[in-house]
Amino acid sequence: MTENEKLTPVPLSDAIDKFIQRVGLTIAWAYVVLVLVIMLQVILRKGFASGMIALEELQWHLYSIGVMFGLSYAQTTNAHIRVDLFYSRLRAKTKRIIEVISIPTMVMPFIIIIFLQGIDFTYESYRVNESSEAASGLPYRWLIKGVIPVSFALLALAVISRFIRDITLLIKGDD
Repeated sequence: MTENEKLTPVPLSDAIDKFIQRVGLTIAWAYVVLVLVIMLQVILRKGFASGMIALEELQWHLYSIGVMFGLSYAQTTNAHIRVDLFYSRLRAKTKRIIEVISIPTMVMPFIIIIFLQGIDFTYESYRVNESSEAASGLPYRWLIKGVIPVSFALLALAVISRFIRDITLLIKGDD
């Protein structure tokens, strides 16, 4: 099985992946809004010599939302980047064993740390009512910081789905 092929069906994992993919496709509309905001900012800056700081910050926020939620989408579609120098040449069973070992020992601890730190980061921003340092910038900076724990929770769910899929297929012996 190559990395771009469809994953072998496992009902629980398929249901989780479908949910995450729906969320990802919904969040992807942020890129449409991003393009419109960029176009508006360019028109204001080049056509009227008056760009807006709030639009500049909104661009960063929209791009961040797409990237952060794109992580879980990429995990469920098996489109994330690996070091394929060796991995691509391995048999499906060997790849699954690597996934089953690496998910609980490396991936989940990383996700948990970022998730927990993201909660603290967001809470502190909310507590002090953090806003842009620019006078005409965006308020409520905790909203964009809140994307960190939410997107990493979704990524954790995607990784758990992958773990379930790989364990199930190793037990079934499906290559």
